[in-house]
Amino acid sequence: MTTNENDDDRKKMIFEAMSPRRQKHILKRGYEKWNPFSEPKDPVDMRMDKTKRTSQMLLRDFMESIDLDEHGNDYKKGAFEICLGIINEDEKFIGMFDFACWYSEELKKRNV
Repeated sequence: MTTNENDDDRKKMIFEAMSPRRQKHILKRGYEKWNPFSEPKDPVDMRMDKTKRTSQMLLRDFMESIDLDEHGNDYKKGAFEICLGIINEDEKFIGMFDFACWYSEELKKRNV
């Protein structure tokens, strides 16, 4: 028996051992396309910012730099969302960040 025939037999055995619902799902997509022997996908790459820190590291460092008693959950949630947005280079969050930096400079110029 060749390796191909052996794989076909194993594939058939795996398919037959499945629940009818799962079999239906595979048949819908195409039994020929289905590969029960495919390699597992690589884990999600750990995204890091330009300082080589993950979002978790950045948030921890940020939270340690502020007085948490002065801020509620929405503040923390906002920090988390913008952190992820910046690391993922999402235009919406880059715009929010750029505006916040610009506005901070405007306030300094006006001594406010």
